[in-house]
Amino acid sequence: MNIVNVHQRRLEATPAQVALLMASLGSQADRVWPPDWPRMTLDRPLAVGAAGGHGPIRYFVTAYTPGESVRFQFTEPEGFRGWHSFTVLGATAEDCVLEHRIEMETQGRATLIWELAIRHLHNACVEDALSQAQRAVGNPPLVVPWPARVRVLRWLLSAGKARPQTLQGDARVR
Repeated sequence: MNIVNVHQRRLEATPAQVALLMASLGSQADRVWPPDWPRMTLDRPLAVGAAGGHGPIRYFVTAYTPGESVRFQFTEPEGFRGWHSFTVLGATAEDCVLEHRIEMETQGRATLIWELAIRHLHNACVEDALSQAQRAVGNPPLVVPWPARVRVLRWLLSAGKARPQTLQGDARVR
């Protein structure tokens, strides 16, 4: 199954702020990855060849242009063939759009796993990451509430220990 999955969010931030934000991905001081999800970790600072992932999803960095884009090639789960990326679009001195994109083909049971669970969890996680990015540069975050399916999947996968979505006081809810 061919999959293209795109999420975008406007950030009112300078190119330098966005470059610092992106450079923190996968580090202990990650300013993008949302706190309510399994941490994104990399085996070294963000650079081509850095390997890691989050939860059962594994990947390595195939391209990185500081302040502009980073692309990760999937290695797990089996049956995921493709990549995901964060890219800065339309940057001006005052704002830009931060985009997360997946382009992949799933095969075998990976298609079923994507359709039943990962797609829904992924969408919620990326929306939370984009809200976290807004928060990190001082913008009021646009928080997208988790659908019931995401809340149930998180509860099931955590054996009932998953925390509810964190909504900040300064958040705008979609």
